[in-house]
Amino acid sequence: MNLLNLLLPALVLGMFLSGCAGPPDNIIGLAAPAEAINAYGVKKQDVYVMTTRAASDDPSVMYSGERSEGLGLARVTVTIPPDHQTGVIERSEKGPPDPRTNFTIVDPIIFGDAEQFQASVGAELAERSKPDQRILLFVHGYNTTMTAAILRTAQLANDMNFKGVPVVFSWASRGKTLNYVYDMNSALSARDRLIEGATLLAEAGPAEFDIMAHSMGNLLTVEAIRQAHLQGQYDASGRVKNIILASPDIDMDLFTTQLDDLPADRRQFWVMISENDRALSVSQRIAGGINRVGNADSQRLAELGVAVVDLSQIDDKSSLHHAKFADAPEVVQLIGRRLESQGSIANDADDDLTFKRLATDLASAPIILLGQGPLLLNQ
Repeated sequence: MNLLNLLLPALVLGMFLSGCAGPPDNIIGLAAPAEAINAYGVKKQDVYVMTTRAASDDPSVMYSGERSEGLGLARVTVTIPPDHQTGVIERSEKGPPDPRTNFTIVDPIIFGDAEQFQASVGAELAERSKPDQRILLFVHGYNTTMTAAILRTAQLANDMNFKGVPVVFSWASRGKTLNYVYDMNSALSARDRLIEGATLLAEAGPAEFDIMAHSMGNLLTVEAIRQAHLQGQYDASGRVKNIILASPDIDMDLFTTQLDDLPADRRQFWVMISENDRALSVSQRIAGGINRVGNADSQRLAELGVAVVDLSQIDDKSSLHHAKFADAPEVVQLIGRRLESQGSIANDADDDLTFKRLATDLASAPIILLGQGPLLLNQ
């Protein structure tokens, strides 16, 4: 009985986060007819990859869920079907995906060294106009395969109408529901590599640099920021504009101590929370009943000096309500508009005009925004 009580939260979390067997992951680089890839309306989105995963023996998976000591560097092209719906990743449930109806991942390139990777990113940036010479770095969460991480990054970039260069930092999640502790340790062990990767990207010459993390990826992201700050390495270029922490799976007490080491001007976080996040409720139970940041009290978070966006009333048509930042069309489009404005979301939080613009953006959406204090919108 004691063993059952110990395993029950993990089993419930597994049911919540995966349900039945999902779409196949071995789709990277699978050949598709040229007429399908180049069909009318099919979009293409290049995604750069930085990963602490070990290389896989299966090239259609590219990287496994096991850990590597170094940093793997790659690039792929994701195709997006003509009838894509905002907030949805259209995947084939079985068999090879068809670019005319599904997301696909084609043309994988693995770089031999950091210089090649950096040169490629720099060339991509140089091809864009100055306002679009931006990087969006996405750090995924628990129970995520390499394929899922790449597809999510491409979906975000497309649905936000992001015109810069999207990059996914994929730490070694096994993508298995009962590997919560393994995943947490994989995330924490990737801190040095995230700092290394972010430095590579900053030196590629972007005009701006935004970071978005989801779920357990926030634990890695905030830990890396804290570590880099203590080492005097954080944002040496001064180009980091926004850090979006979506549904953070971080112990609230831990988050408070993490922020203790960051001065106010280093807390440019936009924290997206939801009180009905069922996945974080299970994580909270596993963690001894301590709130996760993603379902914590919004006022307590705002008092820590971060901007808080409460998405509790947003309907994302999911039973989990754990990925509203990407699944809810009005939210992902809002994020895109704010990033495109080229201003810092969190640092502008005290600006009344900025809040008025946000209020206009949010007029049709039941979202509450808190700045550094008790300022509420759309209650």
